[in-house]
Amino acid sequence: MKDKRIEVRVTSAQRDLIERAAVLQGRTVSDFTADTLTERAEEVIRRDRELRVEDAALAAFTAALDAPAQDIDGLGDLFRRSSVFVD
Repeated sequence: MKDKRIEVRVTSAQRDLIERAAVLQGRTVSDFTADTLTERAEEVIRRDRELRVEDAALAAFTAALDAPAQDIDGLGDLFRRSSVFVD
């Protein structure tokens, strides 16, 4: 149930454009505006969650993944030991 209001001031041109788009979709201005704002809000949130990496950083990361594994002294012994965090 829709029980909250959002009031927005727009220019006459913006109002006309929004009304025209709502009519084209056979919807009320209220429904059109609410759905459009919701879609845009979801897009902004989704983009904020995406990982953004510069080209140079991505190339360096990919090169590191593609590089052959390196031996690290003592790493094998460390993995063979019992964990101090597990009883």
